[in-house]
Amino acid sequence: MSKNVTRRVVLRGTAIAVAGAALAAPAAMAATRAALPMDHTGMDHSGHGSHGPQPFDEVYQGRRIVGTPVTTGHEAHHGGFAVTIDGKELHVMRNADGTWISVINHYQTYPDPLALTRAAVDKLQGASLVPITTR
Repeated sequence: MSKNVTRRVVLRGTAIAVAGAALAAPAAMAATRAALPMDHTGMDHSGHGSHGPQPFDEVYQGRRIVGTPVTTGHEAHHGGFAVTIDGKELHVMRNADGTWISVINHYQTYPDPLALTRAAVDKLQGASLVPITTR
């Protein structure tokens, strides 16, 4: 090693090499992924296993509650589920941990859409479900 090479010069060169590798790695990984063919047939994209919530159709406390998996559109791709109370839609969402929430009680989670819908009927206390309007 030359006498003109100091520890500072070596450390600077090492830092530059490490930074270059760190910046190049994500680009190389993205290029590799883009080159691979993707086959989505038969895959569950909901992120919650292959068994989604079960459909239901029952009368609970005198109210007809129905829940069915969504089969078309963006919601179907993410394991969506449609729920109605007396024929009126109850907006429901699945959380990342697999629990469910609704617009009736956005802060209480439920293990499945049936439990969530029964709880919504309890909270409504006989009131009609009013559709959500957006502007």
